[in-house]
Amino acid sequence: MPDLISALQLSAPEIALAVGGLVLLMVGAFSGEKSANVVSWLSIALLIGATALAVTGPLGRAFNGAYVADPLAVYGKAVIFLSSAVAIVLGNGWMGRTRIARFEFPILIVLASAGMGMMASSGDLISLYVGIELHSLALYVLAAFHRDDLKASEAGLKYFVLGALSSGLLLYGASLIYGFAGSMRFDEIAAYATANPSPGLIFGLVFLICGLAFKVSAAPFHMWTPDVYEGAPTPVVSLFATAPKVAAMVLIARVLDGAFIGSHDQWAQVLVLISLISFAVGAFGGLAQKDIQRLLAYSSIANIGYALLGIAAGTALGVQSMLLFMTLYVVDQFGFFAILLSLSRKGRPIRKIADLAGLRKDRPVMALALTVLSLSVLGMPPLSGFWGKWAVFGAAADAGYWMVGAAGLVASVVAGFYYLRIIKVMWFDPAPEGTEATDPSPVEAKTIAIASALFAFPLVMVALVWLEPFAKAAAVGYGAG
Repeated sequence: MPDLISALQLSAPEIALAVGGLVLLMVGAFSGEKSANVVSWLSIALLIGATALAVTGPLGRAFNGAYVADPLAVYGKAVIFLSSAVAIVLGNGWMGRTRIARFEFPILIVLASAGMGMMASSGDLISLYVGIELHSLALYVLAAFHRDDLKASEAGLKYFVLGALSSGLLLYGASLIYGFAGSMRFDEIAAYATANPSPGLIFGLVFLICGLAFKVSAAPFHMWTPDVYEGAPTPVVSLFATAPKVAAMVLIARVLDGAFIGSHDQWAQVLVLISLISFAVGAFGGLAQKDIQRLLAYSSIANIGYALLGIAAGTALGVQSMLLFMTLYVVDQFGFFAILLSLSRKGRPIRKIADLAGLRKDRPVMALALTVLSLSVLGMPPLSGFWGKWAVFGAAADAGYWMVGAAGLVASVVAGFYYLRIIKVMWFDPAPEGTEATDPSPVEAKTIAIASALFAFPLVMVALVWLEPFAKAAAVGYGAG
């Protein structure tokens, strides 16, 4: 009984989200669609409460090592749960304006967050798969949430079909690892892999990496990303671009730098290759894009390549740099999508880069915010994106991958073209005749957009004082475990 109580205390954040999500589902089912707004705010409160449970809760292992509560998991969950709460805030306002308010929307995000929390705390291959599938099933539905939109339905179908393929790769790799190592637990796999680095084990690991790479939309497993980003509702895409990627990156770090740290020389080659391909696809693929959300999809592919460099380093410093990069990246992404949700002309949302023409005159504050965020994602000093790239490139160079870091810098220069094109269209291109005036901006979207731009600069200079030590504590704490 004491062991059960301890296990329940350790897993309290996920239990709270699962139970709370089911309770909110009953509230929505009995109250109908009129409860959508109430359920949304209760979901936000639930996610904030789960964050508090994760941060203040005990550390340790539960369920025979299948669940791990350590500094890495705590840091990851804090970012994941708060990101999910912000996505609900954006989505709640958007659903009200488009008149498709559904109480299921925040509940699906809550259940997806429970799965993402499980991913961050996975201690064996079974909990890894359960966490991935729990969050993936909710995301498939969210991608097609706007049922009357053909593009949204297409996005949901593509995501589901390709997600099933990635699950097959992941399961095949997990079965091979279990077959050779004789255990599901990461710590026991690490002991076996260090003593018996068999080719079969590495073969299974490659399949596992392929399945996980799909979840973070790393090339060449990115094929779903541009279509889903373009077709899914904008608030849903803001979620896709943030919380699930943080969860998957934490999981990749836990698997590779934990269960297979003894095989670093083997899997680092695979990760470096994925990073290089992601650089190229993200940088060059985005050059021809005209749709902003599709452009952000290619931007995310390149940025995931940068984050993977931190993990490829195979050090605590590398994991620290990845956590720092992903946290700053999440803030920038929410700013981008909040700006998209805050802009429309004559009731038509701004989706194309050309639609931004004349924005400096119609919405100078939003134009300035988008300029700051574009330069931040580009990596222009001293904005937040610069510090994230500085961290991952520094960790890669420290581990001997300085040439890969140099390739990342070249990719950043190439990608700079489409970020600078956005700025050029906003500030120098006149708006088409008859479309000069923009509609009033929603309060919640405008607030998040401005807050993100302020965080990119100058607040990031203050935030780094506490953000970096937290990331360092998570990385070192995990490495010690």
